[in-house]
Amino acid sequence: MLTRRDFLKLSALVTASAALSSCAPVYRRLAGGLPTLPWTPLDANDFLALNRLTFGPRVEERARFAEIGLQAFIEEQLDFESIDDLACNLQLSIFKTLDMDANEIEGVTNGLFDGYDRERPARELRQATLLRQIYSKRQLYEIMVEFWSDHFNIFIEKEPLFYLKTVDDREVIRKHALGNFRDLVWASAHSPAMLVYLDNHVNEKSHPNENYARELMELHTLGVDGGYTQNDVMELARCLTGWTVKEHFWLGEFTFNNDLHDEGVKNVLGLAIQPNGQSEAEQVIERLATHPSTARFIATKLTRRFIADDPPQEIVEKAAQTFLNTNGDIKSVLRVILLDGLALAQPKYKRPANFIASALRLTNTETDGALDDYLIRMGQLYFNLPTPDGYPDRSEPWQSNLMPRWQFAFELMRNEINNTKNNLNHLLDVASTGILADDVDSLTSLLLGAPLDRLERDGLIASVHSADSTPEETLQILAAGILASPAFQWR
Repeated sequence: MLTRRDFLKLSALVTASAALSSCAPVYRRLAGGLPTLPWTPLDANDFLALNRLTFGPRVEERARFAEIGLQAFIEEQLDFESIDDLACNLQLSIFKTLDMDANEIEGVTNGLFDGYDRERPARELRQATLLRQIYSKRQLYEIMVEFWSDHFNIFIEKEPLFYLKTVDDREVIRKHALGNFRDLVWASAHSPAMLVYLDNHVNEKSHPNENYARELMELHTLGVDGGYTQNDVMELARCLTGWTVKEHFWLGEFTFNNDLHDEGVKNVLGLAIQPNGQSEAEQVIERLATHPSTARFIATKLTRRFIADDPPQEIVEKAAQTFLNTNGDIKSVLRVILLDGLALAQPKYKRPANFIASALRLTNTETDGALDDYLIRMGQLYFNLPTPDGYPDRSEPWQSNLMPRWQFAFELMRNEINNTKNNLNHLLDVASTGILADDVDSLTSLLLGAPLDRLERDGLIASVHSADSTPEETLQILAAGILASPAFQWR
């Protein structure tokens, strides 16, 4: 636990670091030459780029980036299926529910398999999500999985989503994360998890339910300012009557019940729709997926995620046009945003999951991913947001509640987290000269991209080093302080 003495040391270090950074990323203010390190030194722009393309650049990714350059690195990451991810997949093999269908998972929650319980599917999905973000070599793909999981947000704790969301994660989000947007929104519209979450499984002609129809337009495609009306929502809801989920045999599968469907003529976005069962809503989905408002909405959100809270409009416009020209090819849109936009990138505050993943990645930590308690305290437990808009992607909502981040940083560096062990000392030992100042240079280069100015570095050491502390203890509290500092909170 964080003792009062340790807390005061950590507070001193965080305060000193805040004064240096002025609450902006330290890597934008670094100066001086780089020492010889076991990891490849990067300039500020490259370190920023890698922070947007990964959940925190590990040593091997820094080396690869330096070897092949930005464009080739992006292309390599976009071609994710060619990246060998066997080591990560082997770690996930212990999670048996990840590959099950909904009927099998529901059986698990009812105790039909020894050693399983109702909470296990959600617990395994959450652990697997964090482990992929930490250990997968397909980093850009995992970032896009996270992006679409927010865009098509589903609250896993709503009954019976604890056994439906795993299938949605596998067959909707992960299957199409770097594919075609039309295929992605089509799969989501047919996803039992989405239909249950937004109540379309009870949408029938005698009692129309508008929830999914509204969010399909407002959050998934056109955007709130996308040009649709309340009448369009009502008419789309009529098209979606009878789209439901099986409750008995083949439990949890999508089905269309024509007896519950409104057979009347509808009109959505000026499109006259004749009675034709399930294909009525599918006709609208096809139109929504390639609509100019959808192109702009998706381009804006992606540019916000990768470039800045206030997305540069020239990048948004170019990305939106690419979306239209390629019929929603996600890779093509990303090429525009990343290759043309990263030079315009502005600091973005790390969301809690990004903070945890980056701290674990950069300290070469071994973990089982069971860190739900920390994510809860920080406010971003995976798949746990009740509202359909997804966790905020702007910096401002996350710039408070810092104490849980401090606590995590301290416990991580003290190896006090169950089944979680950092390997920072092993990394630093490779370059250690036995001189504390040199070790601090290595540490700040690893965590912040480059060493601090000598006077700044010496000031940090003085704020925590004392006669009764060993160099190892000093490095430990320095590492915790850097992870807790404003400098590390930004990417």
